[in-house]
Amino acid sequence: MRLRVEFTTEPFDLDEAPAHAVVAREVIQSAELDAVDVGPFGNTAEGGAEEVLTAVDSLLRRALASGATRVSLQVNVIGEEDR
Repeated sequence: MRLRVEFTTEPFDLDEAPAHAVVAREVIQSAELDAVDVGPFGNTAEGGAEEVLTAVDSLLRRALASGATRVSLQVNVIGEEDR
């Protein structure tokens, strides 16, 4: 099974990326995922179910420990045609 995760962390700071946002992006960028797109207002990653779920677990734990007050995420099952 393939999954796509989309996430944002808060609170926002338009002047400088907060520590929780930097940590969340580092987690996703270092995970064994097939596709990663990071941006100022949202981030997306795709990969196998185990890899995505492992990354999401680490993302939540590390972002909250780094000061995030909210993590919004959506996880979708995707097919090969959605790539």
